[in-house]
Amino acid sequence: MAKALEQWEVQEHGSVQELDEGILTVTGTITMPLGNFPRRMTVIRLTGGCTVIYSAVALQEADMSRIEALGPPTFMVVPGGHHRLDARIWKHRYPAITVVAPPGARADVEEVVSVDATSDVFDDPDVRFIVVDGTGQREAALMVTRSGDRTLITNDVIAHVAHPEGLGAKVMARLMGFGFKQPQVPSVVQRMVVEDKRSLAAQFREWSSDEHLRRIIVSHGDVIEQPREALIALAEALEG
Repeated sequence: MAKALEQWEVQEHGSVQELDEGILTVTGTITMPLGNFPRRMTVIRLTGGCTVIYSAVALQEADMSRIEALGPPTFMVVPGGHHRLDARIWKHRYPAITVVAPPGARADVEEVVSVDATSDVFDDPDVRFIVVDGTGQREAALMVTRSGDRTLITNDVIAHVAHPEGLGAKVMARLMGFGFKQPQVPSVVQRMVVEDKRSLAAQFREWSSDEHLRRIIVSHGDVIEQPREALIALAEALEG
């Protein structure tokens, strides 16, 4: 795992985009030899006006101001043990923020920042915290409802790095199965995170049955705009 940052350090990132009402997302980078690997933060406004930060990334101040304009950052979801790089510096910036992590990743996350909750504490029927089946409780996802449509936000169990930047990122995307041609469960995630492929496949099929699902936002790669078809293909690959 990469060492957690100790001070506010901004790496290259894109612009903040609004994907739906009260849902912002921004793509940052992980610097690696011969390229940069994409990582994504998503921000969700809750009914009461505060926000949930999913997979925190440090941004330039103008972009942080836009994030804060959506609502005060109140919850920070560290969705897995490998997504804690910016968790400590976000906690330093927002000391009152509530840190939420899946129970199976708690020990890893707490090497960096104290975890306050391992279950749904948002008190919002339109934003649901999910511990992903088949991952040994190591992965957390969110399901967000807006005007009847739903957005699924996942971490490492689905990747869609269709546009890797640099040779190193291209090699990683192709050889480790980070979704270069189509969304995938990366091979490294299958080895290190997935405990039960059939349970994870069943989770994918459950999500795919939701006729109101409009998109999947992943921590690594492009937003998936045909989510139900992608989830069925992912389930079939795990079951094969």
